[in-house]
Amino acid sequence: MTGSLRPATDTGGAPQPTHATTLRLLASLFFMWGFITVINNTLLPHLRSVFDLDYTRTTLIESVWFIAYFVASIPSAKFIERVGYRSALVTGLLIMAVGAAGMIPAARIPSYGLTLLALFVIASGITLLQVAANPYVAVVGPPATASSRLNLVQAFNSLGTTLAPLFGGYLILGRSTSGTAVAGTLQTPAGRLADAQSVQLPYLIVAAVLIALAIVIARFPLPDMGAATRRASAERRRGHSLWRHRNLVLGIPAIFIYLIAEIGVANLFINFVAQPDIANLTHEQGAHYLFLLWGGMMVGRFAGSYLMRFMPAERVLAAFSIGAFAVILLAVVASGPLAMWALILVGLFHSIMFPTIFTLGIRRLGPLTEEGSGLLIMAIAGGALVVVQGWLADRYGLQLSFLLTAACELYVLFYALWGSRPVASGGDSVVDDTRVA
Repeated sequence: MTGSLRPATDTGGAPQPTHATTLRLLASLFFMWGFITVINNTLLPHLRSVFDLDYTRTTLIESVWFIAYFVASIPSAKFIERVGYRSALVTGLLIMAVGAAGMIPAARIPSYGLTLLALFVIASGITLLQVAANPYVAVVGPPATASSRLNLVQAFNSLGTTLAPLFGGYLILGRSTSGTAVAGTLQTPAGRLADAQSVQLPYLIVAAVLIALAIVIARFPLPDMGAATRRASAERRRGHSLWRHRNLVLGIPAIFIYLIAEIGVANLFINFVAQPDIANLTHEQGAHYLFLLWGGMMVGRFAGSYLMRFMPAERVLAAFSIGAFAVILLAVVASGPLAMWALILVGLFHSIMFPTIFTLGIRRLGPLTEEGSGLLIMAIAGGALVVVQGWLADRYGLQLSFLLTAACELYVLFYALWGSRPVASGGDSVVDDTRVA
């Protein structure tokens, strides 16, 4: 796919916006889905108290969220092909708004099953946005700066993930009895009902913002990619096979496995720091430290981007995976504030992993880049296996369950050192594509 664009067919002759204006609007989408995804990190310990859940059923909530990536990715791609990118973006936002509104009756009843359904609907909308927005950002502007644009909007995604714990900590945990009580405090049925209903206001706000953003995008004259470009790309794809490119074949499980690590750390962080032998914090206090974990990811992306000016991306990825492995082991064996700060530092080392694995995975795929990107996005479903860590936490203890995270870091290290090399296997020649950084 090239960077050429054609005017949208439904703008009524209105002047087309500049690339910078379009990019700013798209950045708001990245911000919103990062923000909403990380609200779950404060929602999970809250729901654990409301429904009196064990760790397995708590992490199942997040698993349902990431199952949506697996279920909705291919239908999303077909939907985009049928209706176009702008309609797909609007539809994704409205689906998210419906799911956010569904959290209101789920909290009022309250219902664990309805909560799972509402979160699945939200995640399905985010999947549609992911499948539509990532390639769209890549072509809105000159091909030579596509990587720069993707990193820019990912920074806004990190800004959303950084601010979400403060929002959730104040409006969810800060307004509930379970959120302000120390670990182990017994809840009465009336208290649980009141706590469940504290979720209604935050999700009402989220639904309203999503609807407003959908209206803005529906009225905004976004450029269209154009069918001619897609036909040219289809011609170039003939005679090439995705599965002969080692960097993609091993990059798909790298994304899948990395998501297990990222989601496990983020979702169990508040429960971890609330333990008496770690930091003995309330859930509300823990949300403020979760802010530091996600803030570390934002800082790490800037630092990693700078380092990659002088070092190969795979070498930086290897160094960060070693750092993540070291601090995870420290969080497992240490106690008190040292264990808490070790787990916070994981965010810094996780920061570059997803975008770097993604970039290495599609490197030199040439006309196969779009299909490879779609498979890597589908691999985000790996976050659903966080339920495995919940199962381990129930049987062997929350602290020891992070050994699963350590194992995930080792696979990322393997991918950085060997699996990411863009050497085609099975005799297929590597397709060079200078558009991929």
